Amino acid sequence: MSSILSGLQAFLAAHNAAALVEVDKAKGSTPREQGAWMLVSAEAIFGTIGGGQLEFLAIDKARELISLNQASGALDIPLGPEIGQCCGGRVALSISLMDDVKRADLLARAKAGDDERPHVYLFGGGHVGHALATALELLPLKVGVVETRAKALEGLPDSVVARLAAVPEDAVREAPAGSAFVVLTHDHALDFLIVAEALKRDDAAYVGMIGSKTKRETFRRWYLKEGGGSDADAARLVCPIGGSDIVDKRPAVIAALSVAEIVRALG
Repeated sequence: MSSILSGLQAFLAAHNAAALVEVDKAKGSTPREQGAWMLVSAEAIFGTIGGGQLEFLAIDKARELISLNQASGALDIPLGPEIGQCCGGRVALSISLMDDVKRADLLARAKAGDDERPHVYLFGGGHVGHALATALELLPLKVGVVETRAKALEGLPDSVVARLAAVPEDAVREAPAGSAFVVLTHDHALDFLIVAEALKRDDAAYVGMIGSKTKRETFRRWYLKEGGGSDADAARLVCPIGGSDIVDKRPAVIAALSVAEIVRALG
C-alpha cells in the first residue's frame, strides 16, 4: 500500500484550505473506530470515517466551515433510519479547519502509522507469490518478496520491496517482531529450510507454506528428524495456505483466501 504520509503530503500541497474530521466517540456498531479521521477540501477528500450518510453529513459540515472560515464544529449522529443507516451505534465527530499545528500533528501521526505497519515476507515470486503481493499491496502492510531468481522479481507492484537473496533465511532472521512469513518458492527443500527458520521465531505472527496435507506431513517428519524442531513448533505452521478445502487453485483465488488468513493472524 502506498504511504499514508506521502498521500497526505500530496493532498495538503494541493489544497490550501481543508478541514479535519475526526471520530471523537464511537458507541455501539459504527463504521469506524475512535480516532479515525479524514480531510475535506472544497473539491476533494482524503481518508474516510466510514462512508455512507455519516460521511456525507461530515463532508457537508466540513465544507460549510471552510466556506464560512469557521474554526471548528461538531456533529453527534445516531446511525439509524433518520439518516438511512442501520448500524445502530452513535458517532460523535469533531471538525476543525487545518492550521500549522494540526498539519504538523497529522503528518506525525501519518508517519507513525506508516512505521507501525506489520511486515509480510513472501518467499517466492512465482504465480501465487505475485498474486499475493498484488493483493497484499492494497492493505496497510509492508510487503516484501524474497527470491533467489532475479527474473522472478520483475513486475511486482511498485510499493512491494523486492529482495534478491542467495540465502533467503537471512530475511527471516532480520525481520521485526510480529512479522508474517509466507513460503512458496520453486523448491520444496528450500521451502522447508525457510519454514524451519521462521518457526524458530516465537514472535512470528504467521508462518504459512503453500502445498498440500501431504507436503505438510512430509515437512513435519523432516522437521522432527533433521530440522531440529518439535511437534509444538510444527503445529504452528499453516499449510496449505488459504485453507485445505480450496477447490479453485488459480493463483488469484489462493491469494484472496490467504490474504484473509494472514490479516486475521496479524490482528
